[in-house]
Amino acid sequence: MQNNLYKETLDWLFNQFPAYHKIGASAYKPSLDNCIRLAEYFQNPQNDLKFIHIAGTNGKGSTSSMLASILTESKEIVGLFTSPHIEDFRERIRVNGEMITEDFVIEFCEKVKSLRIDFEPSFFEITWVLALVYFRSKKTTVCVIEAGLGGRLDATNIITPLLSIITNIGLEHTNFLGDTLELIATEKAGIIKSTVPVVIGESVEETKNVFNKIANQNSTTIYFAEDFNYLPSSNFPLLGEYQKINYNTIRVAIDVLNEKSLTIESSDIEVGLKNIFKNTGFRGRMQVMSYEPLLIFDVSHNYDGIKATLNSISNTSGQLLIVYGTSADKDLESIFSLFPKNAKCFFTEFKNERSAKISQLENESIKNGLEASFYLESKLALQHAKDVAGKEDTILVFGSFFLLSDFF
Repeated sequence: MQNNLYKETLDWLFNQFPAYHKIGASAYKPSLDNCIRLAEYFQNPQNDLKFIHIAGTNGKGSTSSMLASILTESKEIVGLFTSPHIEDFRERIRVNGEMITEDFVIEFCEKVKSLRIDFEPSFFEITWVLALVYFRSKKTTVCVIEAGLGGRLDATNIITPLLSIITNIGLEHTNFLGDTLELIATEKAGIIKSTVPVVIGESVEETKNVFNKIANQNSTTIYFAEDFNYLPSSNFPLLGEYQKINYNTIRVAIDVLNEKSLTIESSDIEVGLKNIFKNTGFRGRMQVMSYEPLLIFDVSHNYDGIKATLNSISNTSGQLLIVYGTSADKDLESIFSLFPKNAKCFFTEFKNERSAKISQLENESIKNGLEASFYLESKLALQHAKDVAGKEDTILVFGSFFLLSDFF
């Protein structure tokens, strides 16, 4: 009975209000007003919590999970808020690795339903305030918060953190964040708060100028992680060169946090990375699912992320087989230009309604001269890739959180 009630609650949550993961850009609400008003109904839980706020185009999920796991090992009670989920909505809200309970989700949504409000909060806004209320109830000592699409007007930006982190800037969601690196950097840099230090993972000249300007306006200290050179140990558990960049970013962040009265030992870092899957539920980032052939799942979905993923496996032996599905609003022309011409491609739709259609995938495949086959069902695409792969080959499944959710 409880499972049915939870399912009904999720149906209400997903369908009652606009959800970006279902309908795309039209769900984006460029204002903090709804979130501020909804939080007020729950006595502003954000005022009772400590935060680390992480924005950026790529790597913010990995950075959030690494940092949350390390803080867990340093004996903090750690709230972790990430999005989207792969299999279960509750993946978005965790405390020391444990997902929020179904009961709490049900009770909170019942309270929202009972409120007499004259505005329509979005799926993301409700989920975010749910996380805040839950973190307060669990008496978390620090919360690691992954921003949504932007920064300045992202729902999560009602907080004042101990530290802000911006991983990097790429051209994504240009329809509402801007169509230049400077404009997107300006939006992401909206999480920089007065006198709150900020760590920048990667930058180029255009974005560095923006970050310096906004940090100066906020009278805060800015740290560019590129000026440091922290290298992970040989037993670093995450695949991909880009994860080493994320690691360098969190090491700089840890130095700053240790100056902000937290106590994070070097042993916490090592054990936290080792236990990242247990402490955060982290998965789908260059995640090895099986061997012979090597099967890797990855959630990279935009040009920069996919480029980094493909670079990370460029030296693997044998044939590369790509299983790819994506949302219809991605820059397919640029992304398809990245696919190696000698790879075998298995292009597919996935269950979520935002999936790119076979016709779109086929069109770009032909333009780029790729060896490809096409599937309406993602599981069939993966099975066919496994059928033709040799033991020395690599199967890379990527393109969307929604694609991976079909397999979990």
